[in-house]
Amino acid sequence: MYPLFNTKAIENTPFLFFTGKGGVGKTSTACATAVSLADEGKQVLIVSTDPASNLQDVFSMEVGSHIQQVESAPGLYAVNIDPEEAAATYREKVVGPYREKLPAPVVAQMEEQLSGACTVEIAAFDEFSHLLTDDEIKDRFDFIIFDTAPTGHTLRLLQLPTAWSGFLEESMHGASCLGPLSGLGEKKALYEAAVDALADRRKTTLILVTKLDKSAISEGERAAKELFEVGLTNQLVVINGVFQLTDNDDEVANKFYYRQQEANKEMSEELRRLPMYELPYIPFALTGIEALRKFFHYSYQDDQITMEEDVELAPLPRLHVLVERLSEKDHGVVMTMGKGGVGKTTVASAIAVGLAMKGKKVHLTTTDPAAHIEYVMRNNSISEQVTISRIDPVKEVESYRKSVLETAGADLDEAGLAYLQEDLHSPCTEEIAIFQAFSKVVDRAEDEFVIIDTAPTGHTLLLLDASQSYFQEIERSTGDVPDSVKKLLPRLRNREETDVVIVTLPEATPVLEASRLQNDLVRAGLTPSCWVINQSFAASHTKNPILRTRAKAEQTWIELVLENQEKEVVLIPWMEEEVVGLDTLKKLVEEEE
Repeated sequence: MYPLFNTKAIENTPFLFFTGKGGVGKTSTACATAVSLADEGKQVLIVSTDPASNLQDVFSMEVGSHIQQVESAPGLYAVNIDPEEAAATYREKVVGPYREKLPAPVVAQMEEQLSGACTVEIAAFDEFSHLLTDDEIKDRFDFIIFDTAPTGHTLRLLQLPTAWSGFLEESMHGASCLGPLSGLGEKKALYEAAVDALADRRKTTLILVTKLDKSAISEGERAAKELFEVGLTNQLVVINGVFQLTDNDDEVANKFYYRQQEANKEMSEELRRLPMYELPYIPFALTGIEALRKFFHYSYQDDQITMEEDVELAPLPRLHVLVERLSEKDHGVVMTMGKGGVGKTTVASAIAVGLAMKGKKVHLTTTDPAAHIEYVMRNNSISEQVTISRIDPVKEVESYRKSVLETAGADLDEAGLAYLQEDLHSPCTEEIAIFQAFSKVVDRAEDEFVIIDTAPTGHTLLLLDASQSYFQEIERSTGDVPDSVKKLLPRLRNREETDVVIVTLPEATPVLEASRLQNDLVRAGLTPSCWVINQSFAASHTKNPILRTRAKAEQTWIELVLENQEKEVVLIPWMEEEVVGLDTLKKLVEEEE
């Protein structure tokens, strides 16, 4: 389909940035690239700025915050930058001087303002800016590889002159990207040099890693466009996990192959204009130097895979067990949460259908524009029990931006207004705007079930809660918290009224990210009641040797979820049919015979 990706297929620049949606294999691809370049006799440094970094797992050695040589790979060095730790240090630097001078609610809001994803990313950018500009490090290494690139939003913020002014000390509106930049004053020259290096095609290549999955491709398209707009124009795409049929295929393998081909057909022309490479779907774990060396040269024909034994999987309940428990109540809130691509929209829809089948009145609300949800609910056999609303993120965010600009932006000069407008294009702003729309819908939970797909993070809840306390003490017209939000927070934190369901895949990155999400929610006073492990090949009973080997690898992550979760855990097998339409949703919540 596309040429194979390897270090000889591309023109390598000194800085290589790997980016992509969680779970697409960007860390494995970055590490294999690093090993390949080192094997060519180059001096290579690989840097991870991913909070869920698993460099230590991939290299089978401890990787800390200091540069160290990778065992069994002469010339290769690695370092783990912990962005959470960097963010904590950064946060204390900004907030510390105010602890004894301002009221506790104000300090609490400042801390939460600096606890979001934007702060983590800016703190990480601070760390790798030194690596991009440090002459000693640049002279020491031929290549510096970064696992996880900065977003276009962060780079645009750093390029705005207002980011370096006192504007940040005087303006807050409830989003969380204003605060993170408030401690950057002395870093302007450093960051300008780093941004210049990123935009230099002779120095930097951006490698977008994706999979033949509609959600992952969509995320790749968005990232490519956003980063191109801020100067990172030297881009290429690596499609990871391309599945090939073998002589031992079954229906599961055939369907899996077909879905990938369909996703490839729907790729946008904009993404297709970029240089495109592929890597195979591999049956073995990418841990250890030898496995990484094999990755770029793997061939199904050269590897005679045999696996006679069955995949042993601890018996886990299916989704109908969760629906049965929820149906013991007559009303309440159910929030499905998880990273993009894990299937939380499907799980939310299936729960709604399952409760309706038990005679419950249900309202399903989602920010997913996929039309198949409405298609399912148009069926007469279910529509009497289920109503849906599709919150349009574009509409809600535009309404929120307009409101903020009319209040917080009314008296700003041109530079201040430009900064505020950029801040209002952040992921944090979008989540708060959507959350306020959710708050109106959840009032319906007084006498029916409200199922929320794509729920707010714990950070958003804490930010709004801190804002509420702040505005109780200091009256301000901007950033006020709506009454519906004030009413909603206690309801979401009440376990008798609300069930939080975390959805994940039986893979490393989704499980690690889901664990961080749970910690984030617990910090905000929401304790998840259930984990759903979705799309398990181990539970699909496939006979394809490649997929069976992959299924065996799932066991490690399923067992980890079971070890670390005291909550209910349910498992959904990989479905041969794409879960679109009422019939397939029913299959997810029906008891197995």
